[in-house]
Amino acid sequence: MHLKTILNRVHYFKSFVYGDAKFFENDDGTNARFEVSIRARANGRAICSGCGRAGRTYDHTRERRFEFVPLWAIPVIFLYRMRRVECPDCGVRIERVPWCDGKNRLTHAYRWFLASWARRLSWSEVATIFGSSWNSVYRAVEHAVTWGMAHRDLLNVTAIGVDEVAWSKGHNYLTLVYQINDGMKRLLSVTLERTEASLRSGLSSMGTAALSTVQYVASDMWRPYLKVLGAELPQAIHVLDRFHIMQKFGKALDQIRALEVRQLKEDGYEPVLKRTRWLLLKRPENLTEKQTSQLDELLKYNLRSVRGYLLREDFQRFWSYKSPYWAGRFLDDWCARTDATDLEPMQKVSEMLQRHRAQLLNWFRANGKISSGSVEGMNTRLKLVTRKSYGFRTFEVAKTALLHNLGDLPTQKSTHSFC
Repeated sequence: MHLKTILNRVHYFKSFVYGDAKFFENDDGTNARFEVSIRARANGRAICSGCGRAGRTYDHTRERRFEFVPLWAIPVIFLYRMRRVECPDCGVRIERVPWCDGKNRLTHAYRWFLASWARRLSWSEVATIFGSSWNSVYRAVEHAVTWGMAHRDLLNVTAIGVDEVAWSKGHNYLTLVYQINDGMKRLLSVTLERTEASLRSGLSSMGTAALSTVQYVASDMWRPYLKVLGAELPQAIHVLDRFHIMQKFGKALDQIRALEVRQLKEDGYEPVLKRTRWLLLKRPENLTEKQTSQLDELLKYNLRSVRGYLLREDFQRFWSYKSPYWAGRFLDDWCARTDATDLEPMQKVSEMLQRHRAQLLNWFRANGKISSGSVEGMNTRLKLVTRKSYGFRTFEVAKTALLHNLGDLPTQKSTHSFC
């Protein structure tokens, strides 16, 4: 089968025809390539790139070269002399062609080809394998993201999760909005910094129609986020879920243990808390048999760390309730008992729980179905994307890569698939 026949089968143009397909290489066997000429069909009228109307051909430009999908790892180049259109509305404009747009030298097909591989490999690897450049791969991904964002469906977004991640050295953060519906986990928006303005910008990019369908929101306790979510999504049930709450418990317990280790050492007591950090922080069901035995021995001591551990484990009963009322009764009782202790870090956790009591009880109003655990899972995938790309130099590049990999964006339909 000739190359010209293959192109007509997989990449047919109604108003254009393929001419001769020739193979070239240097005398030393390098720079091998296929060059395929394209010409307009007889009596075919050029289309104005401005308004899309057909017009009379004014003149022709010099021959331009367009990169197509490589064949057998050999570059394929389209050659075409662009027509200039004498348009009654736009004046003399360059014509619109179906395989490319603007002054881009990469065809639509090649851009989608590079973008599809850029989901699997780093951009540098894609550029090396297919004989392209990093900038070409980036432009291909940018094209795929721009098209996907314009054509994505946001009509069934009923639950979202909001979080922030550090993305470069220093205190540089990204604000992320995820869809966390059952059966659909994807990144919806990425904005720079973790401020009220950044979250508002991320939510506004979804559009008012999509925001009106949101029923549940999961987030941490960052005050700017709480303020914006309350104002922008007043109809949604705002959930402070188990993951972030228990994360605060872990930090408080670790602080109590660290202070007590130093105190025991200064007082000359036996270092019973040495190498016990993970015994106290891990859930009992995740301990090994040896760790379980060590924990049983440790719990026999009347230590502040042990009392903090028991308070944390007692609070786990909170998540087993079904009714917001009885869960609230338990929460108030637990906070009262904790406030009566001398464990300052745990008292701060108690204060935090009381301050966010309404959002915390929304966990039960949402029937425990909405969790930021999905958000943390997406954050893990986000870090893998960042690691694969060895970091990003600019925010725009980072945003493009993250939406491309995590946005579950639609792709343009084609007569064939590349990978």
